[in-house]
Amino acid sequence: MARHIDRAHVDPTPTPGPERLGQVTPNYPELLEQVPAIVYVADSGDDGLWHYVSPQIRAILGYSPEEWRADPHLWSERLYPDDRDRVIKMETEQVGGLPNDGAIEYRMLHRNGDVVWIRDDAALVKDSDGVERWHGVLSDISEQKQAEAELARSAAQQAAVARLGEHALEGASPHELMQEVVGCVATLLEVEIAGVLELIREDHCFILRAGVGWPHGAVGKFRSPIGSKSQTGYTILGRAPVIVSDWSTETRFEQSRMLRELGVQSGASVTIDGPAGPLGVLGVQSTRPRGYSSGDVDFLQALANVLADALERQAIEDRIRHRALHDPLTGLPNRVLFLDRLEHALSRLERRGGLAAILFLDLDRFKLINDSLGHQVGDELLAAAAPRLKRAVRSSDTVARFGGDEFGILLEDVGNERDAIEMAERIASVFTRPFVLAGSEHFITTSIGIAIARGGELPAELIRDADAAMYRAKERGSARYELFDEAMRGRAINRLRVEHDLRRALEHDELRLAYQPVVSLRDHTMIGVEALVRWDDPERGLIEPREFIPVAEEGGLIEQIGRWVLEHACRDAVKWHHAWPDSAPLGISVNLSAAQFAKGNLTDLVGGVLRATGLDPASLSLEITEGLLLRDGDSVTETLRELKSTGVRLVLDDFGTGYCSLAYLTRLPLDMLKIDRSFVEGLGLIDQNTAISEAIVVMSRALSLKVIAEGVETELQASELERIGCEFAQGFHFSAALPATEITRILAQGYPWPKPESAPRPT
Repeated sequence: MARHIDRAHVDPTPTPGPERLGQVTPNYPELLEQVPAIVYVADSGDDGLWHYVSPQIRAILGYSPEEWRADPHLWSERLYPDDRDRVIKMETEQVGGLPNDGAIEYRMLHRNGDVVWIRDDAALVKDSDGVERWHGVLSDISEQKQAEAELARSAAQQAAVARLGEHALEGASPHELMQEVVGCVATLLEVEIAGVLELIREDHCFILRAGVGWPHGAVGKFRSPIGSKSQTGYTILGRAPVIVSDWSTETRFEQSRMLRELGVQSGASVTIDGPAGPLGVLGVQSTRPRGYSSGDVDFLQALANVLADALERQAIEDRIRHRALHDPLTGLPNRVLFLDRLEHALSRLERRGGLAAILFLDLDRFKLINDSLGHQVGDELLAAAAPRLKRAVRSSDTVARFGGDEFGILLEDVGNERDAIEMAERIASVFTRPFVLAGSEHFITTSIGIAIARGGELPAELIRDADAAMYRAKERGSARYELFDEAMRGRAINRLRVEHDLRRALEHDELRLAYQPVVSLRDHTMIGVEALVRWDDPERGLIEPREFIPVAEEGGLIEQIGRWVLEHACRDAVKWHHAWPDSAPLGISVNLSAAQFAKGNLTDLVGGVLRATGLDPASLSLEITEGLLLRDGDSVTETLRELKSTGVRLVLDDFGTGYCSLAYLTRLPLDMLKIDRSFVEGLGLIDQNTAISEAIVVMSRALSLKVIAEGVETELQASELERIGCEFAQGFHFSAALPATEITRILAQGYPWPKPESAPRPT
């Protein structure tokens, strides 16, 4: 019964004592009964007598005025336990003369046990007998306190939602946000249990992803069924909040065994909704029956909505990340992800020791499938091969697609080289069953290279080593595996050195052009030259193209070299044309690489060089090999048509070595074929070579194609070629490849090779 002493308002004149109050109050009984509070007069102290209590005490605290006055201890006994010491102390201080700034508020217990908030406004007043007594009013402010609490809780809830949204925007993980949500709702809704249950459609259940108040180990393991028999399932089906005020009277669905074991008696749940449908449920449970206000449900739903946004954003990021790290055709990890896992594996090897293995493989004859059946069927083959590879390895291993028909496999924790070899054999065995492609069965084999990692190696080097071993397997007949060894390492190191030196050679202009004359077999005049690149290395001297062109192709330098050759060859041809304007223009022939076709801008490159140098397109011949046609026939054919439209001439080189079909020849806009030297060398000596060469010439005439024979080294070969009707030849019988200055001298002084009697020398 802490009271308020306001001495500035205490009348110094003695107030009427109780005996006089009894004389006054009968004159105002109706007035006192209308006051919505308890008016009282009482002695100080927690056992002071209550001299007067207005009738409102019955409505506010459940006692009659007579009961209250009869027990001096009743007031202190009905003080709320947590407030008792504070209130008694304040009353004692005020009776002792300490000032108080205003009324105080505290809780009391109603007769039925309910908590009632009281505002106590009182003053110590001396009655006529000189005794100080409390004259005051006890007002019921429970509704006000409840409203204040609701406002405070609402503000706290809004702040929690805003804080969660900020954390989501700052990039907090969904797991972190889930943990924050369950802790927040448990505190602000004053419940013992809260949880986020994710909907797992493929398993037809919910799984607890975050929670408070659950048994140890329940998060990540507790599952709830989909459907109307559970509260979570019922929430999803209805797509609306579900409130259970008392589980003992709930009839819509069944309580789970775990909730029964936890003693749950009430709960509420809302859906976590994503754009494509529900993602899960946010729920709270209490061990006592209780209701949940609309504000509670709105708070739950607001948190669920923030979670939904975060989960959807995470799903989008996961999809983007997956696309960035996985091959879209097969779904396998790509080279980037493979390298990342390989780096981690090598780090573990350095810490713990052991071995790992890298397998590099491709599908034999894949290009043939692609070109003969089409790219769509080729894609079907790759998509069908991927799951076979995954089934062949352990779950801890990584299968990745590097591009085209190349795959990489990381085998972690292998015991020895034999384990890696056995895995290669196992992988090869899964390809013994045919693939059904375009309605028919096709048998595909694979070539595999193996590199062993012991820790400390660089990922790129290991992949390079496995790749080198795979190419060695192909060189030895395909459908086999090869283990990378020191000899291969030496070749790989030498290849790297050549690549490094070649890059330097391009920077220091160390490339040179040599020109091999193309001769008319009718009169042995030089009608053109083939441009052949050489590398003039300061230390090793003049290097032949077969020693560095393959390295350039693998190292991505061939396009730069091809551009250099084309530009310099065209400039030299223009110089010769200007020097001998009255002679027939000397044709210039340049070889094209597969890399130049793959780049996709070859027509623009050729057109740009022709415009820059001023060379007549009809004087330029571009040579391609049969192997290029078989590798990517459709794309090459389209590019050749574009090149032909610029006015250049097109030559098919090494004819007869790539098994190019006649169908290709009829579709290609070719001007000339080159008979490969392997057929020329047996002319006049081997009947089969002579017959094949003669057949090529006859076929070429039928297709209106001119023919050049390569590798002509003897008079017999030259005469046989002339006899079968071949028009042109090149080879050592006439001339080796010569510097541009020597070609200029020949044009000026005459031809140094043998000539028919009727052939005039140029002047």
